[in-house]
Amino acid sequence: MDNMIAANIRQRPVRTIVSVAGISLGVCLVMLFTGLATGMSNDLQRRNSNLRAEILFTRPGSMQWSSSSASLSTRYVDLLKAIDGVVDAVPVAAYIFQDNKGFGLERVDGVDWAPFAKMNGLRLIEGRAPEALDEVVLDEVKAHNNDYKIGSVIKLFGKRQYRVTGVYSPESGARTKMTLAAMQDALEAPDKCTYILIKVRDPQQEAEVAKRIDTALPGNKVQFTRDVFKSIESNIPALGVFLRTLVVLAAIVSTLVVLLAMYTTITERTREIGILKALGASRGYIVGVIEKEALLISVFGLVIGFLLSFAAGFVIHRAYGLLFEYTWKWALTAAAIGMFGGAVGALYPAIRASNLDPVNALAYD
Repeated sequence: MDNMIAANIRQRPVRTIVSVAGISLGVCLVMLFTGLATGMSNDLQRRNSNLRAEILFTRPGSMQWSSSSASLSTRYVDLLKAIDGVVDAVPVAAYIFQDNKGFGLERVDGVDWAPFAKMNGLRLIEGRAPEALDEVVLDEVKAHNNDYKIGSVIKLFGKRQYRVTGVYSPESGARTKMTLAAMQDALEAPDKCTYILIKVRDPQQEAEVAKRIDTALPGNKVQFTRDVFKSIESNIPALGVFLRTLVVLAAIVSTLVVLLAMYTTITERTREIGILKALGASRGYIVGVIEKEALLISVFGLVIGFLLSFAAGFVIHRAYGLLFEYTWKWALTAAAIGMFGGAVGALYPAIRASNLDPVNALAYD
């Protein structure tokens, strides 16, 4: 039987290639999209874990990955500092836009460097802090990956040019930072920010301080920083639905491709099946041959799909800087999709072949 399966695959290379391509496409889509979501989520969490402020104060709806807004008045800074238990309050204006390469999103923060760096333990390892409206600092990862030096010019917001004046460490929040005044100028939002980071005197009493802030300044949103930046999925609730939909579509694509390919090959091999039945082959034997052939094709599709996803992730990372992190959970899901698609897609053609009348099959031309 194994020799027959191998021979069938070799004799019909085009059909085999199409089937393998269908399986590998489904696997590659699942691995790339889930790897990108996981990579971006973990990178966001890793960078924002360096924020040492305990509380984030903002307006409802301001902290969304799908949009950026500076709707919070910076006058809240002095009001927050006056609340018992608050040591410092630093405003941040965040803006998210499509990067210059047209693939992915980029975030820029506008901050007053000295108080922001002091609160979060940042230090300049090269150059100086930004001062003018056209100056920025980068974290060491972004500077290294893009080969930016002190004095390099980068484009932000699509058109505006900014000069790199410094490189800082460790990574924290957005990889690119400018002055708060520069961000307000770019957004045309004077005296506005996106959120205010709050450092409390005793971290053990952050809940009590948060209650005082909510009582003193009602109508705003008070959150703990550890909860805000957990993952991208918490900021984009529809992402989980999108990934599940992608998995279902990948399974459907794999199943349909194998079904069409195997259905076509059954028609081509009608006489062969008739000969097998005339020689005494049972229905189970014929179904087994076709299913094993489909599963072997699925294995080829899995291997190629995984290789393509790893290669595509590497190329996209080098070209656009996007991070891919593959997990066993989604790898097993992709493998299950490939094998399931192959097995289910070949089931109907296999049953149809096993039910062929041997006399009619032998007379088929």
